[in-house]
Amino acid sequence: MNGLKVVGGMCQQHLLDHFVKHIVKCQFAAALFLALICGGLSGTAFAVHHAIPQHHARRHFRWLRWNPMFRPSHESLLIQNAEIDRLDLPRIEDETELEALKADGSLLEIRAGEMLRFDPRLDPSRRFCRPWTLDFVDDLSRAYYNRFHQQIQVNSAVRTVKVQKKLRRHNRNAAPADGDTASSHLAGVTVDLQRRGMSKDQIRWMEHYLFYMKALGLVEPEEERHQWVFHIMVSGHYSEWRETQDIVPIERPDSDKPETQIALGTGTK
Repeated sequence: MNGLKVVGGMCQQHLLDHFVKHIVKCQFAAALFLALICGGLSGTAFAVHHAIPQHHARRHFRWLRWNPMFRPSHESLLIQNAEIDRLDLPRIEDETELEALKADGSLLEIRAGEMLRFDPRLDPSRRFCRPWTLDFVDDLSRAYYNRFHQQIQVNSAVRTVKVQKKLRRHNRNAAPADGDTASSHLAGVTVDLQRRGMSKDQIRWMEHYLFYMKALGLVEPEEERHQWVFHIMVSGHYSEWRETQDIVPIERPDSDKPETQIALGTGTK
């Protein structure tokens, strides 16, 4: 009987030891599982935290605050090309054609001065435009300087088809070199004016100036997002309209502020 009790006691002890080991294994497995879950969540949180780097967040913020009056559009490109077709202007193919148009006075030089400067990267051979576009640039730069005592900056003017095709290879936002939506720079009627670095007041002033001109059908502007410029196609009607004007109101018609006016001084020309 004592032998049976000992054997029975040993069996009970063995079962107890086995049960304890099983419980410990389960607790270890549960702890390991929780550790993996927590680690996975932490890794996910870490991945989410780093999925939007600071420079991407800044870019997103800049996109949200970019709310231009003149957004680029397919329709705007069609309008620009319709005006070029109305004027029966060629899209300038290459440097030979460009130099010929300069020589016969079809393209005039935009000159830097007290009221205007160039992006130094702009090739001097392409600092040219049509006569009416030059009139517009002269009037705008004078008005801007009188208001802010700062220069406007010309980033781009006339281009050739060859230059535009080269530009398209590394700038996906550049307009095509042909077709109904081709870049209006190819006809010499367009300038790009630097927008980056302008204050809110300066941007607002420019937008209102262009709003008035667009309402008269004298310009077709766009505010380019990636290049941060005012892209402005000037109608061939500008020079004839200009000769009849002495002042230009630059506040929007729906503005609650009195109209601001700028003197063109065209009557003395």
